[in-house]
Amino acid sequence: MKKAILSTLLVCTLALGATAQSHRPPHLKKTGQVTQLIVDDKPFIVLGAELRNNSGTSLEYLQTTWPGLHAMNLNTALIAVSWAQIEPREGQFDFSIIDGVLAQARENNMRVVLLWFGSWKNTWSSYVPDWVKRDYRRFPRVVLADGTGTERLTPLSEANQNQDAKAFAAMMRHVKQVDGDRHTVIMIQVQNEVGVIPDARDHSAAANRAFNGPVPRQLMDHLVANRETIAPELRTAWLAAGFKTSGTWIEVFGPGLFTDDLFMSWYYGKYIGAVADAGKKEYDIPMFANAALIRTNYAPGQYNSGGPLPHSADIWRASPGLDFLAPDIYFGFKEWSDKYVRNGNPLFIPEMGGGNSGAANVFYAIGHNNAIGTSPFGVDRGGPVPAPGTDPMGRSYKILQQLTPLITQHQTTGDVAGAVLESITPSQRIRMGDYELNIQPNRPAGPAAGSVPEPHGIFIRSSPNEFWIAGSNITITFKPVTPGDPIAGLATVEEGEFVDGKWVRGRILAGDDTGQGNSVAPSRSRSNILRVELYRYR
Repeated sequence: MKKAILSTLLVCTLALGATAQSHRPPHLKKTGQVTQLIVDDKPFIVLGAELRNNSGTSLEYLQTTWPGLHAMNLNTALIAVSWAQIEPREGQFDFSIIDGVLAQARENNMRVVLLWFGSWKNTWSSYVPDWVKRDYRRFPRVVLADGTGTERLTPLSEANQNQDAKAFAAMMRHVKQVDGDRHTVIMIQVQNEVGVIPDARDHSAAANRAFNGPVPRQLMDHLVANRETIAPELRTAWLAAGFKTSGTWIEVFGPGLFTDDLFMSWYYGKYIGAVADAGKKEYDIPMFANAALIRTNYAPGQYNSGGPLPHSADIWRASPGLDFLAPDIYFGFKEWSDKYVRNGNPLFIPEMGGGNSGAANVFYAIGHNNAIGTSPFGVDRGGPVPAPGTDPMGRSYKILQQLTPLITQHQTTGDVAGAVLESITPSQRIRMGDYELNIQPNRPAGPAAGSVPEPHGIFIRSSPNEFWIAGSNITITFKPVTPGDPIAGLATVEEGEFVDGKWVRGRILAGDDTGQGNSVAPSRSRSNILRVELYRYR
């Protein structure tokens, strides 16, 4: 009772404190080939971090995390909320924890992406309410091939789906009530890293009937309509089985674990899409599902079989509700981020490694793949708050925060690029307008080389001969790629920073700091941001 009263008072406080705004709720906007997240009518790039799974269960604990988040120069925190938290008894909802999270985020000038730990978190159903856990007949589980049950709700149950959707809709109704004018919450992740392990599919009676029955018409129609653009892995399996437009799962896609994976993808995607759709009917803001990725040579069942992976993305997209699919990237960063922008899927990375590798990779994600945001995981692991400027991700975020207006202004015209130089790509050439940028590594020699990020940079062309460049451990030279003058010279090179959106120039660079007028290197600048004007000559 006491909790309910406090929650009611907080709801009233939040509502009274809300500033009346005419802004649309957060939404996605596609311009050309680029999708942007729009918050308060402006493009917004999530410079985020995800807290540990249970950090949001205690407001007292959560209060201690904000200094560390500020030290990383974040604008967004990803915070989990569970079905068990908000519906401890069936039909009785308690949103006090959500109200507290939003109040603290506002006090700290931070946006929030809520992670809905509903039916599944990392394949398991450990965040469902106790009354769901105990009633395994009403809420059936995934069964393994040997008949063993698992503590994992089956996605083939309407009872499971409807109960999750009801709770999620109630939460979204409440979020709209307390945040519809404030837009603290900008996106929702629906479930977390779903899939089946150690088998490749559910072997419950309901699942076996569905697997031996026809592939659902809704899915077949979607695949037929998009057969020329679907993922090559899916198209190859379908083609090898004869490109049939009807039949059982094995008849359409062939026998094997890959078909088991596709089967589970349909039922997870259909279920999660329905949950998302129920929430959108209450408050329509961007919603996505995230995936645990596949390690080399892993087969379905060794990884989360049925998750929203690139090879099954078209099956997930056959069900409405979700706006996009997202990867949790801890290895093969460039390869996976490239795969997740297939067919116009906007890139958002809710989990990734931090440190030096993350500090470099965010430049690639945002510069090369126009990511709407990035987020290292588990930033609240304890220990002292890093001193300003000492955390590698914090340094990268500080630069990207300053450049966000330029990035969002020019990315829709293809005038933003990014690079990370690894051992397999020791250099890179990028065409931007009338110039080719030749990017070479320029990292410290000896033991110091292992203590700095991989060479990385972001490049923004703001006019035909003007570039903004930021990054670390790289050297860039320019070459004209159009007929005429064959040499590009450096006119003016400035270092500086953006303060309240205005460029504040530092030193003007030449001589030793520009390779005697032949190259630029952001690492030689105190700010790591350069404005470069070019000219051409013979």
